[in-house]
Amino acid sequence: MFIKDLYAISPQSTHDLEFEGGAWQEQFAKYYAAIEPSYQNLIPANLLRRMGKAVRMGIGSGLPLLQRNEETDGIIIGSANGGMEDCIQFLNQIVDYDEGTLTPTNFVNSTPNSLAGQLAIMTKNKGYNMTHVNGSLSFENALLDGMLFFEDQHQSASLLIGAVEEVSVYNYNIDLLAGRFKSEITPNSKLISTQTNGSICGEGSTMFIVSNDPQKAIARVVDIAQITNSSFDDLHAITTQLLEKNGLLPEMIDLLILGRNGDVRTDHWYDQFSNKFTDTTSICYKHMCGEYRTSSAFACYLASQLFLGNFQNYTHVIGEIPSTFNYVLIYNHFDGERHGLILLKTI
Repeated sequence: MFIKDLYAISPQSTHDLEFEGGAWQEQFAKYYAAIEPSYQNLIPANLLRRMGKAVRMGIGSGLPLLQRNEETDGIIIGSANGGMEDCIQFLNQIVDYDEGTLTPTNFVNSTPNSLAGQLAIMTKNKGYNMTHVNGSLSFENALLDGMLFFEDQHQSASLLIGAVEEVSVYNYNIDLLAGRFKSEITPNSKLISTQTNGSICGEGSTMFIVSNDPQKAIARVVDIAQITNSSFDDLHAITTQLLEKNGLLPEMIDLLILGRNGDVRTDHWYDQFSNKFTDTTSICYKHMCGEYRTSSAFACYLASQLFLGNFQNYTHVIGEIPSTFNYVLIYNHFDGERHGLILLKTI
């Protein structure tokens, strides 16, 4: 499966590629909010004012790709929570109006598959349409679904695959009480080095056009692996299996992109993982986008930009950045329970 085009809305200025050029947006808040583009010339005003933030960001990142790649055969989205804010508002309305006359807009935006459906309607895309709501492995499952889709294709085909997550006040407070996020405000430039309990919440939408045709591709998604409720031995075993399956040795991986998030309780997973790749350079990415369940999509975006030579914001580097990249391995976990690996290769 080959990445042909990509777009990201994140807490950095990725929508206009200023971030890729070296610009850094300092975020100093209890959560890192996405920097959204102007939707004025993209989404009709009567639709825009009814959209929740997750749907708005998803349309804002997915629609430009679908407009540039009109012959797209389907849409696959991964989202752990979907439009959670609209979902809570709708549930509150049920109580407030005693199950009477409810506003349908909040219900429509509350379902996780709302984004995939609205993208299909806006572009008249009648192809395969699927939303994966598998917690912090939603994006990995969306990629896996795309790979299975292409196995059944006997001619050139393409898909829009992506992930979206928003900061919901209600859900954020629940996660804060659960200890997932830091109680103190932490600037993103210092997030990885804090080493205290919890991380800082983030949000964003990352979309890709992928195809089974390698022509003019940016990168190849070689393989995906995932595991839940594992031990260190289980993680090493599945990593070894992923490498051996694709004829690779650890030293053949040019770069690791790791999901360190500044949580002292769980960042040791990345230390254990890196022990298998003693000579491989690693970088972190969650100080750029914050911690959210489908942040691995943003890591995939960064890897693609690395292959294009567009990325300059190297920070939290262990080792020496190689001059060229052949294989990049992304490793991310959430709460130390659900672990995902994405193996990418340059073209």
